[in-house]
Amino acid sequence: MAQITMTVNGKVRKATVDPRVLLVHFLREHLRLTGTHVGCDTSQCGACTVHIDGRSAKSCTIFAVQADGSEITTIEGLASDGKLHPLQEAFWEEHGLQCGFCTPGMIMASATLLKDNPTPTEREIREGLSGNFCRCTGYQHIVNAVQAAANKG
Repeated sequence: MAQITMTVNGKVRKATVDPRVLLVHFLREHLRLTGTHVGCDTSQCGACTVHIDGRSAKSCTIFAVQADGSEITTIEGLASDGKLHPLQEAFWEEHGLQCGFCTPGMIMASATLLKDNPTPTEREIREGLSGNFCRCTGYQHIVNAVQAAANKG
């Protein structure tokens, strides 16, 4: 067992975990933050995307012990003071989701994309989200949502 401490959505969290526990399972099962989804368990789909120290990462590829000392933001941590993050609003307004399973990962990856490039082209958005799969939308509404959020920013 290993003792870990990390800041998750602004709160310091301490736990004793098996060193083999993936970050996605730690977030979902230990902290009950179920917005981060387990999609493929092979790092292909991106449904588990979170921010680790301000950068997007697929939490199914990282052991919780590797995140010891890090600052983690999940989809639950994007909204502040009861107000949706501009990307969350844009996904809602632009119909950037259907079943919603990929949405948390898409939004987290999009947040990093917009942080790095506040005015991306459609091609840059598509390339920036190429590591996140959606099986429902056909992506156009997702791209529209990211463009709408960029225009608000």
